Amino acid sequence: MLLTTGQAADELGCAVTTFRRLVHANVLPGLGSRGNRVMVPWDVVQQLRDRPAAPLQRLKAREVAVLRVNVAQPVQEPARQWIGFSAALGPDDLLKALQGWWRCDPESVAAGGVLPVTLSGYVVAVLTQVQTWERNRGRYRFPDAVLAGYVTDLAGPVTHFTDTEPDDRAAAELLLGTRLTSHSGGAIAYVPAGSTAG
Repeated sequence: MLLTTGQAADELGCAVTTFRRLVHANVLPGLGSRGNRVMVPWDVVQQLRDRPAAPLQRLKAREVAVLRVNVAQPVQEPARQWIGFSAALGPDDLLKALQGWWRCDPESVAAGGVLPVTLSGYVVAVLTQVQTWERNRGRYRFPDAVLAGYVTDLAGPVTHFTDTEPDDRAAAELLLGTRLTSHSGGAIAYVPAGSTAG
């Protein structure tokens, strides 16, 4: 059975524009078309609907910053060609697209130790080693960040790990493909995590 993007969004309890970001980011398999409508397999929608919440309680930080991105868009900047997320980007381009420049509290980002990247409420990439930053006009970039892993198929999910450091990989394995709800007026949100240690 195939659903329209509107029907899929209804099943997931989100706006159709939110769901279409997943379509445009190339993370949904088996898409078809009926006229000019994108059609989504029912089993893909079920997989997304049943995806577990990110187990943030297993992280070592009290609070974790979450980078909420849009579908990758081309930019004309010296250090990168894209900003945002798309499964069509290679890991080098993807890392550059996610490193900054964001309005945020860089100390809070660094304290969390990990920066999950969400698209439409799903973790599609994980950045680690975000302890250093650069500032430019109130925005911050994390030049030493590492892309620990990313998703190319959210329904599977199919994940790729690009960092061999055990803690970084463990964080990526824990978070990739999960649901992570966050609320913010900007790109970076802050959500409570697991540790209560002082």
